[in-house]
Amino acid sequence: MAGSPKDREADRDRPELDDDGAGIDRRTFLQQGGRAALGIGAFGVAYAARAASLPADAPTIQKYVPLGKTGLMISDIGFGSSGCPSADIVRHCYDRGMNYFDTAEGYGTKGWNDGGYVENFLGEALHDKRDKVVITTKYYAEAKDDRKLIMTKLEESLQRLRTDYVDVYLNHSVNDLDRLKNPEWFEFVELAKKQGKIRFSGMSGHGGQLQECAEYAIDHDMADVILCSHNFGSDPKFYERFMKKFDWVANQAGIRRLFKKAHDKGIGVIAMKTQMGAKLNDLSAYEFEGAALPEASLRWVLSDPNVDAAIISMTSTEVADSYIRASGKRGMRHSDLRVLEQYVVANSSDYCRPGCSGCASACPAGVPIADVLRQRMYAKRYGNQPLARTGYAALGQGASACLGCSGEPCANACEFGLEIAALTRETASMLRA
Repeated sequence: MAGSPKDREADRDRPELDDDGAGIDRRTFLQQGGRAALGIGAFGVAYAARAASLPADAPTIQKYVPLGKTGLMISDIGFGSSGCPSADIVRHCYDRGMNYFDTAEGYGTKGWNDGGYVENFLGEALHDKRDKVVITTKYYAEAKDDRKLIMTKLEESLQRLRTDYVDVYLNHSVNDLDRLKNPEWFEFVELAKKQGKIRFSGMSGHGGQLQECAEYAIDHDMADVILCSHNFGSDPKFYERFMKKFDWVANQAGIRRLFKKAHDKGIGVIAMKTQMGAKLNDLSAYEFEGAALPEASLRWVLSDPNVDAAIISMTSTEVADSYIRASGKRGMRHSDLRVLEQYVVANSSDYCRPGCSGCASACPAGVPIADVLRQRMYAKRYGNQPLARTGYAALGQGASACLGCSGEPCANACEFGLEIAALTRETASMLRA
């Protein structure tokens, strides 16, 4: 549980942070590399040596930020491992100053829980650098799971990661309160912390009940860290800049309020799914006056002072470098906004916003519309058919009912104007066994 007496004692012993708590820049970080009191000393010394050997034009992490009140200092751009194909990419990002690495026991090399275990790549690349990095992993704890099962899943992750502890352990993709309230999870957390197997805990989420679950966790001191989906495509305030003629309901307007509430309580806040499903798009089509989509989207997320850092899937060294260039850049430029506007206009017709629950009760047959369309995103925008098929199969009947439906019940259910029936039918045809 967050806020234990031991945690509060540790908080009091933490030194003041530079930049009024906003973090420290790369130069200061390297200069202070030997200051172990900041919790970054070992990494700073090693990074200073590596940075000197990099090509002059190599992008590197420019800012390190405090992760809530955990006392951990992390790179503002973190390593998302979903879809990671090798340990070499992990090493590449580490060499460029990245020290925050996020993974999950269910991330496979081809799909979800396919036995490939991306955690193995992190273990291979980071096991001899353990004191220099912050590692988060996750497990999808069901409402019925007991502490013994959860502990077994953690220990399996530790074995793959080749470490005896993780810095942050999250309940993965929490999308209903029953899972969040499971007392066995908190009994497990207390025991795992006592045994030194985890340092901090929390939840991640990107489903339709994201805001409800996150607020409950924040209000009841259930998390040291929260990881939430957040991007420019989900924020109505962004659209108001250039699409005033649309009368969209502010489905994600509350997420910024929750980030502030979490930040004010000292809970670490990390954003994910920051690119509005842009993985397979020709990103060269979205550039303006030197601004490119990967950097612009991350600058947008990091412009919120209540977001500590962002993670994003690193699937190649080239992709990683395009994201690392956003490090240290929290302010938005006019050119950034223009690029994001171009992308939204071109891609809004079939993009289902994570965390939106506007269509949740629209289908009389109970089709989980948002979950179905998330699998469509994995298939069409991420190009990961195995992941999409595994996720779709887990939905049971999925969108089978849509194949014989007129589409009238959900015709106007999407607040962003998506043609739900056409998209769910396509998904059912594409992903059903």
